Amino acid sequence: MKPDMEEDVGDGAVTESVEDIANVVASEKMELEISHIHEKIERYTQMVAQMIPLDEFETIYKLFFVSELLESGKTLFRDLSNEFEERMILIHKEQMEKWQEEIKELRLLDASNENVNAVLHNAHYLLRNVPIDS
Repeated sequence: MKPDMEEDVGDGAVTESVEDIANVVASEKMELEISHIHEKIERYTQMVAQMIPLDEFETIYKLFFVSELLESGKTLFRDLSNEFEERMILIHKEQMEKWQEEIKELRLLDASNENVNAVLHNAHYLLRNVPIDS
């Protein structure tokens, strides 16, 4: 379960989902990896097709090799998927920390602005109520 991050900016409510942005980037990268795997499968299929007809022993040996290759491909894909998930979690954590720091800075700036506003308001009041000796 991944939390949905939203951010309001200015007068209009601009809502951006960090998860949606990450999914777009993830999807593009994942699609590229998948297309590379499909290319490998196609090349391998063409190579196997060129080997036919072979005697039975060679065919069985090559099919066993294909099976091993597919299994190692599945393992590699699973490892890449796990690594990708870990990286996405790390990126999410870093982004959350960055935004929390921005929120702290904004709160400090707001408090400072409020203090300055109060001082200016008091100065304005004092200047308006100064008795003028004529």
